[in-house]
Amino acid sequence: MYPFFRFAKEMLKYRNAPPLGICDTHVSHHRCWPWDLDPWIELNNGRTLTLYDLGRIPMAARTGLITVLRQNRWGITVAGNTTRYRRRIRAFERFELRSRCVGWDARFIYTEQAMWKGQDCANHILIRSAITSAEGIVPPAQVLRAMGLPAQSPDLPGWVQAWIRAETERQWPPSL
Repeated sequence: MYPFFRFAKEMLKYRNAPPLGICDTHVSHHRCWPWDLDPWIELNNGRTLTLYDLGRIPMAARTGLITVLRQNRWGITVAGNTTRYRRRIRAFERFELRSRCVGWDARFIYTEQAMWKGQDCANHILIRSAITSAEGIVPPAQVLRAMGLPAQSPDLPGWVQAWIRAETERQWPPSL
């Protein structure tokens, strides 16, 4: 089940937080609860993806994106991601979640997030999101202009550009 109460808590907690620049980092703190666990008593990989919402959506609110989405009746959807897992997060452990937009291209907004246990990065994700309307995908440049920001993206890091290129070569639909 989606963690609605935790999500509401995060939105309330950060409702009066200082605004963030579009590529600034939002930091939040969380705990791995028993309902987040897999059979090995560690944070479930699928739940990890859900918990990333607890950083990404408050970050979007603090940058002003959520306000613009509501004003224009736009939505936002995850259009792809890649995750790297390196350290376990076990039951009841606290972790820090860092979220930031790294830039955008003609169709998608790219966000990176990481869960940290002290000085150790437990996992890291790159998320490709699309802003949607009844007509389809809204170009990020249009979204940024609606936010009163320059439409030009900062230069995307090389590893993000390489991932974008790799995704264009990936067969769709898959031939399973």
